[in-house]
Amino acid sequence: QVQLVESGGGLVQPGGSLRLSCAASGSIFSINAMGWYRQAPGKQRELVAAITSGGSANYTDSVKGRFTISRDNAKNTVYLRMNSLKPEDTAVYYCNAVVVLAYDDNEYDYWGQGTQVTVDS
Repeated sequence: QVQLVESGGGLVQPGGSLRLSCAASGSIFSINAMGWYRQAPGKQRELVAAITSGGSANYTDSVKGRFTISRDNAKNTVYLRMNSLKPEDTAVYYCNAVVVLAYDDNEYDYWGQGTQVTVDS
């Protein structure tokens, strides 16, 4: 099976920065896309940023200019650099990957366990 392991969350003051990492492992043939979602208490999960295997990225409007998503295909890893953090960025951040398995041609969505990001003075 495929596992996604996130790291890098924590507590930071407004205006601070964090870098999230997510590494995928398992019987992976390819990863077509990876992304970050977040869910704040009482709110629905939302897409923060996503990146294709070719490096094309998109962001939700609220993080444009502050967050940068990148990936290292050789390591099956995606990163999210978060700058100028705001209290409204506080949420559990989940890594997502669209994966083609080594033994079939289907795409599957996999999710990490989530990492808490808290922005508080």
